[in-house]
Amino acid sequence: MTIEELQKKIDNWIKKYGVRYFSELTNMALLTEEVGELSRHIARKYGEQNYKKKVNSKKLIKEEIGDIFFVLVCLCNQMNIDLEECISNSISKKTIRDSKRHKGNKKLTNQ
Repeated sequence: MTIEELQKKIDNWIKKYGVRYFSELTNMALLTEEVGELSRHIARKYGEQNYKKKVNSKKLIKEEIGDIFFVLVCLCNQMNIDLEECISNSISKKTIRDSKRHKGNKKLTNQ
């Protein structure tokens, strides 16, 4: 599935099941909430915290990443933003900015 197809698929889902998009502010709050949930799972899997009971942390992390991506696409759709263009521009910006930066970082290359 292309990013354009994904944006259309989510737009169709919203129109069929969601009635309408939440406001941009509500979706931003939901995105922040989902990132917090992902952070909680990563902290428990890779950090010093642990779960109270046995869980499938990889499954939970994947679910939260999906939720984050869903809300992010909703924000793009309702603001008429082409996500593929955003990603392409971001890669170009980072390539120009970081073309030598990371290769020259001894913290990254001396392992």
